[in-house]
Amino acid sequence: MNFSDIQQAHERIAPYIHRTPVLTSSSINAMAGCELHFKCENFQKIGAFKIRGGMNAALSLTAAELERGLATHSSGNHAQAIAYAARILGVKAYIVMPENSPSVKINAVKGYGAEVTFCAPNQVARESALREILDRTGAAFVHPYDDERVITGQATCAKELIEDAGPFDAVIAPVGGGGLMSGTCLATRALLPEARIYAGEPEGASDAWHSLRAGKVEKAPYVDTIADGLLTTLSERTFGIISSHVADVLLVSEDEIKAALRLVYERMKIVVEPSCVVPLAAILRNKPLFEGQKVGLILTGGNVDLGRLAQYY
Repeated sequence: MNFSDIQQAHERIAPYIHRTPVLTSSSINAMAGCELHFKCENFQKIGAFKIRGGMNAALSLTAAELERGLATHSSGNHAQAIAYAARILGVKAYIVMPENSPSVKINAVKGYGAEVTFCAPNQVARESALREILDRTGAAFVHPYDDERVITGQATCAKELIEDAGPFDAVIAPVGGGGLMSGTCLATRALLPEARIYAGEPEGASDAWHSLRAGKVEKAPYVDTIADGLLTTLSERTFGIISSHVADVLLVSEDEIKAALRLVYERMKIVVEPSCVVPLAAILRNKPLFEGQKVGLILTGGNVDLGRLAQYY
């Protein structure tokens, strides 16, 4: 993957996505001690950045491949991306979702017309259910993050951020499976070779932090976080990219995530989900790393389950 692949992905998906705004907050800048520029993917189609990679992967398929439909497993935003892409392209979507997925995301996936299959909330169950669907339908599998087409699509988010508000001293994004973080690394390194790149991660899903220190993919010792979009473990592909480019993975506590979420709600007046404020929480926890600098930060989505809001305060 190179910057030419990212540029081609951007041209391919441009008619189907929003070029989302970059917002600032003087009050949050004062608290953080640096100049923050928030790339607001909560205003994106389907309410999250995932449409970028999902749409790029779908548009990269041949007509024969596309005709058999699209399939994936996902707890939410990637599921919506594939369901939306399938509807736009006029094909079937088959989505495997854990039975404990947020209702707002389940309803959105069904609303786009996808066929939803529920499974137990673990990776083995996801993959087993998906395998049965692929055998039955012949649909094209679009992995949530372990796919070059998905990664180059996600990279367009950082590309826009840098083009619209850069240059930056540092760029930071949340890390789950690593698709967005990998794309952020590739786009940032191409456009801003000297910028430092950071990943934000919950203490309750710290596989990337442990992997970076072990030099190989590791699972988190425990999983317990309200940042439900960051529960996935890195792949070998995403670990290879991230470990080659990030300065560090910065961990944050649940209380710090909740405080950052409340800060964005109250000061910026926008709706975001817990996963996407993890980078802000990381900056507030590590102020000396960013003091006096210009920082680009990706707010990844705004698909909040309103029934769970009480858990965030």
